[in-house]
Amino acid sequence: MFAYLHLPLHFLIPAGVAWLFFRSRWPTVALWMCATLLVDLDHLLANPVYDPDRCSIGFHPLHSWTAIGVYIALLFPASTRVIAIGLLIHMALDGLDCAL
Repeated sequence: MFAYLHLPLHFLIPAGVAWLFFRSRWPTVALWMCATLLVDLDHLLANPVYDPDRCSIGFHPLHSWTAIGVYIALLFPASTRVIAIGLLIHMALDGLDCAL
């Protein structure tokens, strides 16, 4: 069931967070957060590119624990905060996908 919701949630949750916390400029913030889906380009480095049984957290370079630490650090400067939130939402959803 979650497999059908996984991709839509990558758009709906950032849009909801943008609307809740950045209401005056939520459409722009939502687009920036959704743009963090580009982090999935690291899947192109894997063989096979798509494996439904593979957990992306800890496997792909931009989904590594080191990368997640960098995303957390990016929360602190105001200029990178929106991107960091988008990346961390993405990692949380991918982590949830691994757990389910």
